[in-house]
Formats: sequence, C-alpha cells, structure tokens
Amino acid sequence: MSKEETTGRFSGQTAIITGGAQGIGLGIALRLGGEGANIVVLDNNPGKLKDAEAALKAAGITALGMGVDVTNEDSVNRAVEASVKRFGAVEVLVTAAGITGKTGITTDKVDPADFAKVMDLNVRAMLLCIKGVLPYMLKANYGRIVNIASISGKDGNAGMLAYSTSKAAVIGMTKVIGKDYAATGITCNALAPAVVRTAMVDALPEQQVKYMTDKIPMKRTGEIDEIAATVAFMASREASFTTGFTFDASGGRAVY
Repeated sequence: MSKEETTGRFSGQTAIITGGAQGIGLGIALRLGGEGANIVVLDNNPGKLKDAEAALKAAGITALGMGVDVTNEDSVNRAVEASVKRFGAVEVLVTAAGITGKTGITTDKVDPADFAKVMDLNVRAMLLCIKGVLPYMLKANYGRIVNIASISGKDGNAGMLAYSTSKAAVIGMTKVIGKDYAATGITCNALAPAVVRTAMVDALPEQQVKYMTDKIPMKRTGEIDEIAATVAFMASREASFTTGFTFDASGGRAVY
C-alpha cells in the first residue's frame, strides 16, 4: 500500500504518543498525523516538546504537546483526560518513551538503582499509560495499543541487562493485555526493532552499537521512517485480527 493510498487512514482519530518529542516517537507522530490523526505528544523534555509540536503543526498536523511524567499515575491520567476533553476520544496509544540505562557492563556490575529506573520508565510507566486509556477505549469498543519493545527483549543484548529485561517484560505484558481485551475491539501489539539511529542510540558506546549492528543480516541500522510505517499499520483498523503479537523490525535478526 502506497503512502498516497493510506492518506486519511486515521482521519477523525486521536493518537497519544509517549516519548513523542524526538526520535522514533516523533517519527511515529509525524506518520500518524500525516495520515489524518490528531496527535497528542507526552514527553518530559520541554525544549524537545516545543520543537516537536512546532514541527507537527508545520506539517499541517493538529497537535497538542504536554509535559508529562509518565511514571506518575496522576500526571498520566490528567493528560489522558485533557486529550479526551480536547478531541473527544482516544483511539490509538503508542508507548515509545524509554531509556537504555547504563550499558556495556556485565551483570555483576549492574547498579540495582539504575535497573529500577529503567524498569520504572520502560515497563511500569507503559502500564500506567495503557491503564489510563483503557476506560475510554472500552467505552468505544475500539482501540489500538502499540508498545515499542526491542529485539533485545527477544534475544537479550550482552552488556544491557536492565534494558533487555525491561523490553522482555514489555513483550510479556503485551501478550497478556492482548488476550485480556481480545473480544472488545481493542488490540495490543508490540514492535521489536533492532538498532535504529536515534539520539538514544547515539549516546551509547560505539562498540555497543557495533555489537548490535553486526547481528543484523542486512548489515545496517533501521530508519525511523521504517519503524513509523510498521506502527502505522499496527495502529490502523486494518490490523484487526492480530493482538498480543510482537512484530519484527530487525533487518532479519529475528524471524520469530
């Protein structure tokens, strides 16, 4: 399906995207907004949030940016309520907020405090956002939840215990939520990208990036536009018979 054929696929819908002020999250926001969605970006980086909101509006996209701590349940619920008040509903949630934590270290050197921080943002915050939108989706008998996981959640990346563990938890959580709401018109799926060149990846040690890239049969990193295109299908009405599943975006690294 060409981009021309998908224009308007999300017309009249509202999509909340966490971590949407930069990187993969912003790429997804631009793609869904370009296909007609009203976009709500939740992020805790004021400067990036302002830039993202400006970029979305410059692209002709109806967008609302909110500074939100997604690890705080009250903050999340207020943001969801504000989104529904502004746009009337929320049909799509994409949970893209995440951190890698300390990397390039073996398990014996893992800092439990850093591990807890990664799990809090990558897993617990994701649950809070999903719980926040579910009442509205259940009322409408429709919803699309897309969780950004990682290939490391399937295979594990040496030197990335906290991150790999958190993304494995995201995949497990997605399976349960998909089954819990399978008969309601709500789907919940995850996407497991291999390494994609973003600011978060650029902050990793180069040897860590090389380790991950060398495992990819295509011998390259993924592009944000490639991830956004896959998410656009997952978040659409067309993806109506798939739930609790983890889609691949790994250049052939994972084929299961």
